[in-house]
Amino acid sequence: MSYEVLARKYRPMNFEEVIGQDHVVKALVNSIDSEKIHQAFIFSGTRGVGKTTIARILAKCMNCESDSKPTSQPCNKCSNTIEISAGRSLDFLEIDAASNTQVEKMRDLIETIEYKPSKGRFKVYLIDEAHMLSTASFNALLKTLEEPPPHVVFILATTNPEKIPKTVQSRCLQLNLKTVNDDILFNHLKNILDKEKIKSDDISVSLIANSAQGSVRDALTLLDQAIAHGNGELNSDDVQKLLGTIDNSLLISMLNAVIEGDGDAAFNYLHKIEELSPEYEAIIKSIISVLHKASLEQVLKNSNDADIKSLASKIDAEFCQLLYEISVNAYSKFNVHPNAKEAIEICLLRMLAFNPLLKIDDNESPSEPEKKNLKNEIQSVAKIPLSKKVDEMKSVNLKADTTKETTNISINSNEEWIKIFNSLDISPFARNYFGYLSFKSYESNLLILESNEEEINIPENVFAEFKTICMTILGDKLSIEVKLGNGSVSPINKQKEIQSEKQLKAEESVSSDPSIQNFLKKFDASIKDGSIKPTE
Repeated sequence: MSYEVLARKYRPMNFEEVIGQDHVVKALVNSIDSEKIHQAFIFSGTRGVGKTTIARILAKCMNCESDSKPTSQPCNKCSNTIEISAGRSLDFLEIDAASNTQVEKMRDLIETIEYKPSKGRFKVYLIDEAHMLSTASFNALLKTLEEPPPHVVFILATTNPEKIPKTVQSRCLQLNLKTVNDDILFNHLKNILDKEKIKSDDISVSLIANSAQGSVRDALTLLDQAIAHGNGELNSDDVQKLLGTIDNSLLISMLNAVIEGDGDAAFNYLHKIEELSPEYEAIIKSIISVLHKASLEQVLKNSNDADIKSLASKIDAEFCQLLYEISVNAYSKFNVHPNAKEAIEICLLRMLAFNPLLKIDDNESPSEPEKKNLKNEIQSVAKIPLSKKVDEMKSVNLKADTTKETTNISINSNEEWIKIFNSLDISPFARNYFGYLSFKSYESNLLILESNEEEINIPENVFAEFKTICMTILGDKLSIEVKLGNGSVSPINKQKEIQSEKQLKAEESVSSDPSIQNFLKKFDASIKDGSIKPTE
């Protein structure tokens, strides 16, 4: 007994069974019900989304014998609909344009158009992969498409609608089929597995749905392969090996190691991923996907994955975008790289090299063992409410190197704090976050800073770096508290104010200089905006 593959066995027989193409189905159903059926259609879309299937259903709707006129619900019981489904109807001609590109073939087809249907109401011509037709073939078809006999309907199915001449497109009603959403594919595969009484788990089905990339046919083909690979059932380990996909937990652990600047750990996780024997291209695509999800979580808070939430709260938004760009750049050059493994490794090395949050590792204090303990003790926190100690929120016990003496410095004014802040050797990210906080007070090892905002999103690495650097100056018992207040006199704002004053003085100096003004008047010239720069 021959086996019927799932893609053919579960091919939709009517519009109700079509998934993911509601916009196309609605347009066709309304046209049929109102008896306003167009003379020619173009169905465009990627492979496996239902172009040929919908064309066959439309042909059945036109010729179903269950009603005296075309119906949007074919019975699939009359001889016409059965013959169309079986591919042996004389009134439904399916032409493969890829193997019939010559103009002579198209002329032979046109000669048959004048003949009326043998049994049905309409003769339906389906030209599959229509973009493969030659220019001469399209030209031969133009007049017939514009004024076909009333009993003829043309359907052109294509994956590349841009290759179809505009003269042909203007004579057809074009319907664009979309790729099918992963959730819709997941539910479709689950229903089929239930009907086939095949044991499965949600992870396996989700992996197949994601790997299909919106194609129903690809999803069902992969499902057939997975069932054969799993000897009649699906489990996540077998499906991962079959598809070459990776457990996201390993990827996220690897990215966490990159964020912490731990190169050894990052490459150890890469070796563990390699043991799963995935395609190297799949690894880098998965890295891009994880970073994309983390970026969305930082802005939209839309992830239900605890690992993604943790990663998003730990990494700075700008650094996340930098890692994403490094990954995409590596992927864009992946196919021209002489060695796939080296492409992944150099991508990791770039991520580590461009990590701007690693000044904590370059600073002499604290000691190396204490640095590692510091990283292990930091807990992930995305938002720091004001009026609460940052230390209590993070539960971080930061200690400076007690073997070195620290200078007890008193800070009595915002001006003194600005001088100290500007002298700190911190990363651009730390300077950007804390540079917009104004000094409030420093007493009993408690540094209080003020912000104009009620909440500050400070990544843990940035906070850890800033506090560790400050401890080398203000002592190992330093605590930091942030309150809502006046942040307008912060170091960065003060620097902008100074620069603005210098710029104004420079412009006033130029405008009041008689020699410069005489020169401009003599040559009827003007000074270009933005060209005046203050002297340092």
